[in-house]
Amino acid sequence: MSDFDEDPVLSDVEGGEEHLKEAENEKVEVQHLTQEIISEGLSLLCRTGNGLAHAFVKLNLQKRGLEDIAAINSYIHIRFLDLSNNHLTDLSPLSSLTQLLWLKVDNNSVMCFKEQPFAQLTYLQWLSIAMNQLTDVDGLVGPALESLNLTGNHIQRLNGFQYGSFVNLVTLELRGNHLETTDGINLPHLQQLYLAQNAIKRLEGLEKLERLTTLHLRDNQLESLDGLSPSMKCLQYLNARCMQSHGKLQSCNAIIDEPALRYIGFLSQSLRVLVLSGNPVAENSEYRINVLIVVPQLERLDKNPVFPEERAEAWERIRELQEEEMYAQ
Repeated sequence: MSDFDEDPVLSDVEGGEEHLKEAENEKVEVQHLTQEIISEGLSLLCRTGNGLAHAFVKLNLQKRGLEDIAAINSYIHIRFLDLSNNHLTDLSPLSSLTQLLWLKVDNNSVMCFKEQPFAQLTYLQWLSIAMNQLTDVDGLVGPALESLNLTGNHIQRLNGFQYGSFVNLVTLELRGNHLETTDGINLPHLQQLYLAQNAIKRLEGLEKLERLTTLHLRDNQLESLDGLSPSMKCLQYLNARCMQSHGKLQSCNAIIDEPALRYIGFLSQSLRVLVLSGNPVAENSEYRINVLIVVPQLERLDKNPVFPEERAEAWERIRELQEEEMYAQ
């Protein structure tokens, strides 16, 4: 039985967009960043980079009503910074915080990265800019980034995700944006890609993601799985289910016919968990056996593990098909 969950933890903002919107409503009145506010948020005393002095390296400025952070630029030893739930639009002062490892800017009003605020942050490994107002990722770079969360923005295209800008990126979260295609992600080291709750109609460019292990496509607008590629030799978890909310279908996948399953066959050596519940194809009485015929190594299908008797029946069907093919020749 697989260790995968049907809906794996996506980030530390688990709970979905509803949780983030609740946090957004908690923003306080606008105020300026002062030395007093900074002092109140500092913690975690550590040695500085050269080892010759000590400085506070953690700064919590969430829910402070801030509309600018210009006063932060002299705190060059900060490694962990939380700016969530403020009124920020300009992140350019962050460029002086060259020791940053971890940065959270959820629930602000950031619209773009014209000043490339992260270009100088060569140690930044974890970045979350969920629930802002981004429409694209132009100007966003992260040479050391391993995890990037852009959930709940208004991103429509992905052409900014090129290998030269994100050479170490392993996890990318783009849930709840306005994407219509998966094309534009050229990140050969990427392992986890979360694209739930978009408007994706086409699977494109996935052949570039050779190390991907998790692909989450729940609640999009897919009618086919055409676009899955044989080069995706590491993919273990694929979720393209369609969920219902309060009895009404939201923007939802509608994978209809059995031929759609043959694309899953490209993943037959690696895939261990497949979630297609809620799609019309899953309503067929032979659905589970039909899936196991193309992916006999599967460990779990939808909510249930693959049972030994199902696997045995699938292998028997495979043998029958092979014999029919031999006789036809």
